Amino acid sequence: LPNYSKTFFGLLIGLDYMELRHLRYFITVAEELNFSKAALKLYTAQPSLSQQIKDLEEDVGVKLLYRTKRKVELTEEGAVFLEQARLTLAQADKAIAMARQVLQAKQQMLRIGFVPVAEMKIFPYVLPNLRVQNSDLKIELLSLNNTEQIKLLKKGDLDVTFTRQNLNSDEIESLFVLREPLIFILPENHPLAKYERIPVKALHGVDFIIPAAEQSLTLHNTILEFAKTHGIEFNIVQKADNILFNINSIGMGLGCTILPGYVAPLTMKNTVIRALDVELPYLDLYVSYHKNSSSSAVHKFVELLTHVFYLNINRNSAI
Repeated sequence: LPNYSKTFFGLLIGLDYMELRHLRYFITVAEELNFSKAALKLYTAQPSLSQQIKDLEEDVGVKLLYRTKRKVELTEEGAVFLEQARLTLAQADKAIAMARQVLQAKQQMLRIGFVPVAEMKIFPYVLPNLRVQNSDLKIELLSLNNTEQIKLLKKGDLDVTFTRQNLNSDEIESLFVLREPLIFILPENHPLAKYERIPVKALHGVDFIIPAAEQSLTLHNTILEFAKTHGIEFNIVQKADNILFNINSIGMGLGCTILPGYVAPLTMKNTVIRALDVELPYLDLYVSYHKNSSSSAVHKFVELLTHVFYLNINRNSAI
């Protein structure tokens, strides 16, 4: 037999995805060598099946079957085409199965990025119920700054993020979760510790540890904006890469700081929290995810989060 294999395989590759149906029809007719039996097996009408085979032959450009009133036979070209059609369908079925396996694995995996506050104020109230309701769900928690989370969310490497930024766009949904006050922390032996309410003007020139912009940009900018608004300037002696180092720096007497309220239980015994005679700013927390996400895990998580933090998400109110 002439070597038609490469020629017909190239033709198969050129077929539209929807025409895989034509290949299935052809294989069934070729196996049955009877249009009536093939039509019954395919749950279609015989005239329709005959037309589908004619359309396929026109697309391929060769006659695949000899048809008479008494019998149906494969042409030489049809025999080669049958072999390649079977391989093509087998490969297509494998591709579909593998894609579904990947989807199923993704449905059972939830990758959550978060800033530290979520670890204390969100997860304890949401994740235990999520695990009970979805025992097979694997949850991966990644403590990352805002910038890292946003980058990974847009790439699809995170399913859900908890950041200080509202990311609402055509692709991403952001929901307000909670609003958190900032607190002023200083060493217990600091001269300003004698005040019950520290005059904001007294903060001018004090030694100050500020969260590094690279790790906590929103908090960093909020503190500087607060100082600018009240006409004061801190003497920044240290830029802390993480919250724990920031707290420890206060304990070592290096200076004062402003941090989110959730760190209050983490402060050291030789530090104190003092109110100011003006109100400190707040930080908002948003949960974000892709609007077109097909992950059932994402939808279940957001549904549970919405239920637990109903007032915050739906009324945009502070806790």
